[in-house]
Amino acid sequence: MPIFITYATYSQDGVKGMLKKPADRTAAVRALLKKVGGKLLAFYMTTGENDVVVVSEVPDGTDAVAIGMAVAASGAVSNVETVRAWKAKDFAAITKKAAKLTGAYTPPGK
Repeated sequence: MPIFITYATYSQDGVKGMLKKPADRTAAVRALLKKVGGKLLAFYMTTGENDVVVVSEVPDGTDAVAIGMAVAASGAVSNVETVRAWKAKDFAAITKKAAKLTGAYTPPGK
């Protein structure tokens, strides 16, 4: 299954909810991923630009995007960004494809 990394920032309402009822949100994230046939690989609370980092496996990229949209719609988070991740050994095949395409693209203005 493809691996995705999702970054999110808690909204003011999300922070208020956390302070009102402090809890480990791992089970909620795991349950949401399970609804699309996915699996939680890691869930981190972070400091800096993002408050949350989720590493997951889901059957399809559309599932990952739909989950981010559903969570954002709750109002608890904002700035949701989901990116596809590859293991380094798997990315080598993509690099080989790119090497074969080198020179096949004509940039604008050429």
